Amino acid sequence: MPKTFVLAPDSFKESMTAEQACQAMQRGIRKVYPDAVCISVPMADGGEGTVDALVSSLKGQKIACEVTGPLPAQKVKTYFGLLDEGKTAVIEMAKANGIHLIESAQRNPLLTTTLGTGEMIKTALDLGVSKIIIGLGGSVTNDAGAGMAQALGVKFLDAVGCDVAVGGGQFDQIKEIDLSGLDVRLAQTEIIIASDVNNPLCGINGASYIFGPQKGATPEMVKILDRNLAHFADVVEAEFNISQRNIAGAGAAGGLGFGLMVFADASIQSGVELVIEETRLAEKIAQADYVLTGEGKIDFQTKFGKTPFGVAQVAKRLHKPAIAFAGLVGDGVDELYDLGFSQIVGINPPNTDLEAAMKNAERHLEDTVEKTFSNLLGKDSKFFDDGYFK
Repeated sequence: MPKTFVLAPDSFKESMTAEQACQAMQRGIRKVYPDAVCISVPMADGGEGTVDALVSSLKGQKIACEVTGPLPAQKVKTYFGLLDEGKTAVIEMAKANGIHLIESAQRNPLLTTTLGTGEMIKTALDLGVSKIIIGLGGSVTNDAGAGMAQALGVKFLDAVGCDVAVGGGQFDQIKEIDLSGLDVRLAQTEIIIASDVNNPLCGINGASYIFGPQKGATPEMVKILDRNLAHFADVVEAEFNISQRNIAGAGAAGGLGFGLMVFADASIQSGVELVIEETRLAEKIAQADYVLTGEGKIDFQTKFGKTPFGVAQVAKRLHKPAIAFAGLVGDGVDELYDLGFSQIVGINPPNTDLEAAMKNAERHLEDTVEKTFSNLLGKDSKFFDDGYFK
């Protein structure tokens, strides 16, 4: 009887998409098991690749659109996903307002905006969706989602009732928030945030201090941004009696988590858990003899909500062996063997430099999968020994 393999990797950053990783795994398996049944489930954790992974896994479609980029005068051509016969949209905020969309010299979180993310939400609402999943990884913004809210009809007013041109550096001017123009369709739409960031909005563990520097903020700018976010949260609390600033994840994507919770009544969920749920991964793993996962690097941090860990947890619950492949196997992986991983395998030959590793990632993954199963096929009993699962 043919063996069944579930292939559920994340992307290998800058070298393979999750879908390409699935294809490489399948080629390696078929060299050993020509009649193998391979069920590909490209994965993501709410960040880069989430739209592509869900569209691929669930046979959805991509919807092209043009929206405002990270800078107010910038336009970007992008797309989001449409799933479940058009009932669900999946959006990556980084596809509109991500750090990769502007050169490092232009990055200034006093100015960058989430307006384009709001425009993507509005486009999805125009298509009649009843559910929107929004991945928050990879942002270059620090505006607490105010730009997103403006695109959906919210007005931010100063002391004399004039519109404030919202960016992270202008929040101190906001005295009043007018919700009268907020898109009424949001109230009938389920909004789910996919994020594994647990930071609050403000303070030393908040959006500005933790993530601001990588978005171009100087130490002085970080102080301004944090102070402005606190002022914004104060105005929200005073006007609407809503206190979301300390919710885990409020600081995700420069506070977009906060803005989505306040203005769109969004709920927040672990990105990888959400993708596992949406792709019905457990149902597929239940049919499997082996589960393959992986991403660019696996180390002690993998257990903190990374995709391979989420996949391995499902496999462990269903008593299936999970084998993880990584471009780099880092420190602390030994503890992962007690957490659902059967094997963790590096894909690069010894002494491979970074450039060669990135260029040949698909071939290295294919070859390593082939070699792994050539070595393991005579040892199936080891994997299904009850004592093997910790």
